[in-house]
Amino acid sequence: MLHDPDMRARYADRFGYSLTTPSTWEELDRQIRFFHAPAAGRYGGLLFRTPGYLAWEWWVRFHAKGYWPFSPDMTPQISEEAGITALEELIAITDCLVPETSSLGLFENWSRYAKGDVYCNIGWGGTQKYLNSPQSPMRGRMVHGPTPGGKVGNELLPTPYFNWGWSFVVGTASTQKELGYLFSLFAVTPAMSTLAVRQADGFFDPYREEHYSDPGVQDAYSEPFLKVQRATLEGAIPDLYLKGQSEYFQTLGRGLDRALHGDVTPQVALTRVAQQWEVITSRAGRESQVKRWSQLRSRYPPEARRLLRDIA
Repeated sequence: MLHDPDMRARYADRFGYSLTTPSTWEELDRQIRFFHAPAAGRYGGLLFRTPGYLAWEWWVRFHAKGYWPFSPDMTPQISEEAGITALEELIAITDCLVPETSSLGLFENWSRYAKGDVYCNIGWGGTQKYLNSPQSPMRGRMVHGPTPGGKVGNELLPTPYFNWGWSFVVGTASTQKELGYLFSLFAVTPAMSTLAVRQADGFFDPYREEHYSDPGVQDAYSEPFLKVQRATLEGAIPDLYLKGQSEYFQTLGRGLDRALHGDVTPQVALTRVAQQWEVITSRAGRESQVKRWSQLRSRYPPEARRLLRDIA
């Protein structure tokens, strides 16, 4: 759809912009609306709209507005104008998504997108493995890009995001700590990790230099995807790696879902989430959370740190 000559001409004529891989949410939303034509059997998007997945999209949309989610002292900044606008935009574009998206889980989303009548989706390495499999009708038909960013003044703020990852850990109660440690070392060696990453039905995505040059990994993901994934990984904003992370995000997801369904306004939803976040922070220990947040802010990419602001 992105490369269709007729679509490209119509898009440029209507908006005065070339139809290219979007770098901002404004561009993506505009493209979703442009392609959405259910009567013609074509849908604009298949973005996730279930509570368990909803928070991730809003998290990126919010950062793209140019603000930190917490102030340095862990005061939530999500219920101000930037957060409300991000949620309003998320809600508004929902009308141009596949109707059943609100009931689709992870694998159902992949299966639906594979039908080939939806312009865009947001996914992970596992999504690409599924859609790039030899039996998939979408193999070789996708154009890849990072999750969009936003404009701060006249500057582009890239906010690519990886919202989860796999880790090897050794529990404190383990009676075989050394064995667990040695296995973890073994599992992430170049040879063993490459075997794991290239598995079409596996759980690990590329993260080592060796992975990107391995023919088996390239076949599983496709080289165009790997190029984008690697660049995105190197410049991604971090997940909310604080104590109680799941509580923060589960609370956020429930609040966003209530606003999405019209039970409350976006402002009320985010104000309640911010209040609940304060409780979670207090329960986790505010002083220690402030220290963790300071460390996490320092791990954001340099360009994001330069452009992200605290609300005065």
